[in-house]
Formats: sequence, C-alpha cells, structure tokens
Amino acid sequence: MTLAIRTESLTKYYGSTKVVDSLGLSIDEGTVYALLGRNGAGKSTTIKMLTGMVRPSYGRAELLGEDVATLAPETRSRIAYLAEGHPLPSWMSVGEVIRFTRAFYEDWDHDLVESVLDHFALSKRAKLRRLSKGQLAQVSLILGIAPDPELLILDDPTLGLDTNVRRDFLESMIQIIQRRGRTILFSSHVLGDVERVADRIGIMLDGVLRVDCPTEHFKEAVRKIVLTFDRDVPEVPECPGLVGSWHVGHRLELIFAGYGSEQEAAVASLDPVEVERVEMNLEDTFIEYTRGPRRSLSFFGTEEPDDPRPGAQGAA
Repeated sequence: MTLAIRTESLTKYYGSTKVVDSLGLSIDEGTVYALLGRNGAGKSTTIKMLTGMVRPSYGRAELLGEDVATLAPETRSRIAYLAEGHPLPSWMSVGEVIRFTRAFYEDWDHDLVESVLDHFALSKRAKLRRLSKGQLAQVSLILGIAPDPELLILDDPTLGLDTNVRRDFLESMIQIIQRRGRTILFSSHVLGDVERVADRIGIMLDGVLRVDCPTEHFKEAVRKIVLTFDRDVPEVPECPGLVGSWHVGHRLELIFAGYGSEQEAAVASLDPVEVERVEMNLEDTFIEYTRGPRRSLSFFGTEEPDDPRPGAQGAA
C-alpha cells in the first residue's frame, strides 16, 4: 500500500517546550484518518508542519511521496488544506472567491462545484461576510475539493458548527472525496463525528502519538471495569495496561488499555462483590484514556480527599 503521509521523528520546540515529540506517522492512501488529542496535545502544530506553515525543529515529513520542505508545485496542486475557522476574504462573494481560487489550479471540476453549491443551497451572489459559520465551512469545502485533490487535510473543520450542519458537512466531505479513493486527514474535538467517518485514529498526549490503530480496535481495546465492595475499597495493585482508577464510596472504576486474563485475575484478587463491564462509545473511550488525575469535588468547604489512584498521592 502506498503512503499518502509519512513522518520520521517529526519534532517541534517552541522555546524550551517540546510541542510535538518524535512523531512517526504513516497513513495509507484512501484512508480517513482522525488525529485526536486534548487541547495542547500537538495536533494543530502537527498539521501546520505537514502543510509547511511551521518548520519542524528536526525530523521530516512526506506528502504523496515528496518531502514537505521541497514539494513541487505539481504536487501541491494535488493537496488541499482547510484551516480551522475557515478564514476567507469577507469582502468577496461566493462566486468571486470560487473564481479567484480557480485561477491557481489547472484542474478544476466545474460540474462538482455546481453540484455541491446546489446541495448546500449556496448562492454565488451571497457575500461571505453575511454567511453563517456553517455556510463558510461549506464554501471552504467546495474550494478544497474543486481541484480534485488526492489528499485533503483539515484542521478541526467542524469547530463551532451546530449538530445538523456538522453532520451534513462531514458526510458530504466523505461522499465526495472517498468515492474517488482519496485520503483525508482531519483533527476534531467532536468524537461522535470521528466515530462515524474515520477508518483509523491517532491520539496524541503531550506531543507524543500514543495510539495509532483502526477506530474499532481502539474502542474494543479500552475497557472500563466498575467494582463494588461491601467494605472499604482496597488498594489497587500494579497491573499491565491499567491507565486509570478512581473510587467513590464502595465503588471502584478501573480503566484498562487491553483487558485479558492477567487483568481479569488482578480484578478478581480484589474480591469485589460485583464486577460490571461498562460499554463505551468512542467519546467515552477517548475521555477515559486521556483524562488526567480525577479529584472528588469539594462542596460547602469540605476538604478534598487525596487522589486515590496509584502514585497520585500529593498530585497537584
């Protein structure tokens, strides 16, 4: 399988802060790949390095087989990028910005543009400054797909859109691009959308790519186990794959990345009166996998208890 995107030890510092740490990413052609992470995880910086807007401190990246630092104009024309917030010249009309953008491309699918304009019920006469956020996103999508790119890179393209517009935008994008076997890389904070459209996901934590696998595999690998006791919650033993634990009263929640016989034995050794396996969607799974230490809320001036997770005592 040919790679549409490949990075080797891609790293970015801002001052002494390492924002992206030795990123090694490989994305096959024809894949819809979602890059996920909490705020500050390094997603946008990664996308900016891939598109050449930010130079890496070291490492390299390739798009469609060419080094990003020396992309030929012909290769650039095969790549489209949609920026977060969809910045467009507000003084132009829809028709004017389409004509302006078309001048930069030899290949332009006029019939596709007209079809998508009709699908979104967008008028060419409408001024961009008078459009809603959803309509601006739709115009950006039209400008991105009209040159029929082989690779489409989107930085949180549905940010700020309402549920219906967001769903229509993503489903339209997938239908248009994927029917031609194209590759899509996008970041998003809306995990329901990711679950619906992404073949594969990458999860960044503190600048490091911690997960890179098919979407369904990640959902199946992360398990939330809730234990109930008829006594005080016992201390949680060290166990491979345990990424988080938290207790309230006589209930203990355990989050495992990979749950097999060894983890099941560790749970059984705690001798709970009840064991519940909680079903989770992608959003639940992502939150449980990436969340930091959880602390009980303090109400009415009561003291906050120590974090019960192993090694978390005294955490700030």
